[in-house]
Amino acid sequence: MGFFDKFKIKKPEEKKDKKPQKEDKAIKPAGKEDARVEEKKEDKSREIKGKSQIAFRVLLKPLITEKGTNLAAQNKYIFSVNSQMNKIEVKKAIRSIYRVDPVKINICNFPGKNVRYGRRQGKTKAWKKAIVTLKAGDKIEVYEGV
Repeated sequence: MGFFDKFKIKKPEEKKDKKPQKEDKAIKPAGKEDARVEEKKEDKSREIKGKSQIAFRVLLKPLITEKGTNLAAQNKYIFSVNSQMNKIEVKKAIRSIYRVDPVKINICNFPGKNVRYGRRQGKTKAWKKAIVTLKAGDKIEVYEGV
């Protein structure tokens, strides 16, 4: 009999008086709720739309080259990107990591090259590069840890 008890449909218990619950809500002080609402509004203002959960897997590393430093004067920054990502995902990652809104994103695909070391032959890994253009006032600090 214990085996079939698992399959029996149990009836939900009837809820007790609903009126006291409504009164409890009315009794709560309004000051605490207002403070919570204000905190939530502040948190939302800090957030930038398009927050990505895997932002650090999208942007692999900033590319610091001579060409990249010249483009930084034009508010363009170069990043090495995961080869499976597209412009939309790169834009979300830039928003969430650097807290700036990109205006334009260009992506370049680089196929792997054939290499040979003595008798050994192989191929280098294919990779993807993203050039991110920002507004005139925005800035990304990529040279902090260099």
